[in-house]
Amino acid sequence: MRNPIREALTKTISVRKGGHVEVPPSQKLLYAVYFSLGMVACLTVLESVHLIVLGSWNSEIFTVIAGLVGNITGIFLTQKA
Repeated sequence: MRNPIREALTKTISVRKGGHVEVPPSQKLLYAVYFSLGMVACLTVLESVHLIVLGSWNSEIFTVIAGLVGNITGIFLTQKA
């Protein structure tokens, strides 16, 4: 696997005969993570432009960024468990 997000979300399960089985994440989960990461990047650029152009902090954009970061963190924590 060359995709670091796919590798991070892949589960490794131990089987009785001493081996390990890797269970890859679903495509829907990968697309949700890609979308969330893309939105965090876009919203960060939007917040930066807002700060540069208007000279003020927009708390609504920051709240959405924080929510998406929490969403991504939750996906990674629950998928590996």
